[in-house]
Amino acid sequence: MTTVDSKIDNLPWVEKYRPTTLDDVYGQTDIVETVRKFVHEGKLPHLLFYGPPGTGKTSTIIALAREIYGPNYKNMVLELNASDDRGIDVVRNQIKQFASTMQIFSKGFKLIILDEADAMTSVAQNSLRRIIEKYTKNTRFCILANYAHKLNPALLSRCTRFRFHPISEAAIKERINQVIIKENLHIEKKAENALLELSKGDMRRALNVLQACKAALSTDDEEIDQDMIYECIGAPHPQDIELSLDTILKEDWVKSYKTIEHVKREKGLALVDLMSGFVEVLSKYELSNAARVAILGGLADIEYGISRGGNDKIQTSAIIGVIKSAMEKQK
Repeated sequence: MTTVDSKIDNLPWVEKYRPTTLDDVYGQTDIVETVRKFVHEGKLPHLLFYGPPGTGKTSTIIALAREIYGPNYKNMVLELNASDDRGIDVVRNQIKQFASTMQIFSKGFKLIILDEADAMTSVAQNSLRRIIEKYTKNTRFCILANYAHKLNPALLSRCTRFRFHPISEAAIKERINQVIIKENLHIEKKAENALLELSKGDMRRALNVLQACKAALSTDDEEIDQDMIYECIGAPHPQDIELSLDTILKEDWVKSYKTIEHVKREKGLALVDLMSGFVEVLSKYELSNAARVAILGGLADIEYGISRGGNDKIQTSAIIGVIKSAMEKQK
């Protein structure tokens, strides 16, 4: 028979270490304090949480619901993922039915959480705004979205908006260090710094990469190194970026092309990944405005060409040409 502990151990770390209280939510202090104040004053409005993935939108509202309802949480909350349940039938049936019924033995309001609501059809969004108005007396809505501009303006006007910004490296580091201790991991300082930098404010990504690294270890005592982090994320190593860019800047076209092709083949990298690395490294260079504009404009066109299925060899040549010609302007 499977025990509760073993079920928890088998969970992905994103779920295993999901915050259960608002105090456990990292990196969004202002939002947590404001929402908690609404609850304590008994004046919780309809909420809209929007921002990049992995910044704590779902975790915050679930932790808030647990704080409001306690053990009665599941009876008082309807949680729907709008990317799956996105049509008007869901709004008319599930949401309307839940919102229209009142709990006999419970005071206050119910909570409906609509995750990824920016994937809902426009017809469903139009229908939803009427339900929000009609059942405000006994129901509160929390709408979660990555992009607020994809939501109906009439829906936006009925909610108090909170933008979740990418989580700071300090907040991710604090959470990651707790996980490292609990999972008894050994990680190099350079590897930890690489993980924080590559997660780009996404807590979910940081935890998933750390779990993937643990799975790749041959023994429990083995240390997670920097190369392992880059391999798990699939990002180009800084040394490969520096080598490729240095060759473009100093060598002729043929050698530059061969070097990039060799790095791509040996390290299994995509051309888009190398381009992103070039942009990051060149952003630290002291370039003239003309050179910087030429590089960014040229690489943007190449990236668009790749996304449209452009030939990889031609795009590689174009990258070399853009950077070399921009550097001519620098001189």
